[in-house]
Amino acid sequence: MPANLLYDLGTVTLTDDLIATIAGTAAVENYGIVAMNSKSAADAILQLVGSENMKRGVKVTVLSDGTTLDIDLHVTVMYGVSLPAVAQNAVSNVKYRVEDLTGLHVRNVNIFVEAIKV
Repeated sequence: MPANLLYDLGTVTLTDDLIATIAGTAAVENYGIVAMNSKSAADAILQLVGSENMKRGVKVTVLSDGTTLDIDLHVTVMYGVSLPAVAQNAVSNVKYRVEDLTGLHVRNVNIFVEAIKV
């Protein structure tokens, strides 16, 4: 479900793919996160072919009010980093970037660490 921003002159519609791309880009900017993991079979196939997709591993849920989001990130982290510190930095960076660029409210950012890369 896309998010809608209502203004006096009209409506701005932000698709889930746009929000997922912003969140994925913000996530990989963080030290310790080395990759985003596939969340679907289509993402896994694109990953095998080598296509770089910043929305891979990101699930955006727009709540019923249309302006509040929940974001799930499926990530691979570097071996030897503090997982709580990396997750906390990623949560705050993704929340800030998405809210700043879209004007929407991010309620939750959930980090799922699925692999560790040596």
